[in-house]
Amino acid sequence: MSRGFLILETGEAYQGEFRGGDSNAGEVVFNTSHSGYEEIATDPSYYGQIMVMTAPMQGNYAVDRAVWESRKMWIEGFISVEIQQSERDSSWRRQLAENGIPVLSDLDTREIVLRLREGGTPWGAIVKAENEEQARKLAMELITKKKQGEADWVHAVSRKSMEVRPGQKSGGPRIAMMDFGAKENIVRELCSRASEVAIFPSRATADEIRAWNPDGIMLSNGPGDPSAVVGAPETVRSLLGWKPVFGICMGHQILSLALGAKTYKLPFGHRGSNHPVRDELLNMVYVTSQNHGYAVDANSLPADARVTHVNLNDGSVEGVECPSKLCFSVQYHPESHPGPHEAVRLFDYFVERIQR
Repeated sequence: MSRGFLILETGEAYQGEFRGGDSNAGEVVFNTSHSGYEEIATDPSYYGQIMVMTAPMQGNYAVDRAVWESRKMWIEGFISVEIQQSERDSSWRRQLAENGIPVLSDLDTREIVLRLREGGTPWGAIVKAENEEQARKLAMELITKKKQGEADWVHAVSRKSMEVRPGQKSGGPRIAMMDFGAKENIVRELCSRASEVAIFPSRATADEIRAWNPDGIMLSNGPGDPSAVVGAPETVRSLLGWKPVFGICMGHQILSLALGAKTYKLPFGHRGSNHPVRDELLNMVYVTSQNHGYAVDANSLPADARVTHVNLNDGSVEGVECPSKLCFSVQYHPESHPGPHEAVRLFDYFVERIQR
């Protein structure tokens, strides 16, 4: 162990124990999930972000590559009160460090989360340093460099060529998915209901998708600011009304932009597996898994679209529908069902729409 710091661009400094990895910068966000640390780290939606876990103990049930949501880890840092490091097991801490992800523990995460809730999401850096003065200098250099990177985070994590997966249902539909940073479990849910699934890069054209002639189109999750995504809103706009479209998270935001709506940045985002939502499509209220920093402005939706899902914590838009354009979307993750399973029924709803 060495001395480590979390330094925010707004000036706050938090000292803890640096437990491996490389000093790094990113947006500092928090997640209220009590489990799923591997799924979080490998979710492309967390690209560019330092993760502060509100649950105190992390790494205490070890690791399993089978639960990874993509081919690699995407987070820029990992912070928790405690991380498993004993003679019995230190596999999670070691896995993070081996992937170059800085790990910071033994600090008051409650104080950090209150700062994020009250002051919004800042950029910050986890650094290994001898003292706070040295930490601040290194952190600001890292933050400045990171901010100069590509604004289209979706393109950074998306596949760069089309991939086709066989489905498990011979009589099922053929589904095309635009990959904005897709989690593997979205692909699994589609493959379990489809005969074939084609995964297209985020900058695929409408003509490329039309040439494959799918029965339905999925718009996946992904990281960053939806207004910075290049090409996708125009592509989706060209496809609306042709075949049924289902958007998830970033896909929901891209679909809303394609419909003519606007998005805005939430103060500190929604990240965790305990967010209540009212669903008017399934006529239910249930708990959802969420991971996003932006939301759709309800007042900017066109007249032929309506809000179908609402976050019961803050009233923000969690889903929209536009029957005339054959599309609907949700802001949360129906493919992620760590306990409550109601939301996964939206995949069945999507297939039923295709069949109709």
